[in-house]
Amino acid sequence: MFGFKKEKKYKIPANRIQKLIASNEGCIATDRITVDGCKVGFMYREEPYQNDNPDSGWCFMAGDEDDDYMNNPDNHAIYQVNTICNYDSDIIPLLDAPPGTAFIRDETGKLVLDKEWENPED
Repeated sequence: MFGFKKEKKYKIPANRIQKLIASNEGCIATDRITVDGCKVGFMYREEPYQNDNPDSGWCFMAGDEDDDYMNNPDNHAIYQVNTICNYDSDIIPLLDAPPGTAFIRDETGKLVLDKEWENPED
């Protein structure tokens, strides 16, 4: 059907989301995390938008999304950061990092500072 948007089946039902952090700020996350259940493999923080909605500036991805995937708005959405913490609590200690910071999951499975993201000219 043209114009029909398929309802997303989230890996964690809304009634199972627990309050893990105090923030009510929003973020962007891909369906690779919220629908497919992947851990966060890449996260970066931009300057938050200054509007009526509380924005953290964070964007969370599995890390394997290509440009075609990211260019399709049906593949990501806005969530409370707390929701994404329920999908991957590894991000919690990193949430106070300043805008312009990015973390990537290394070969040991740990989220580490992505120095190339911080210094794209290098």
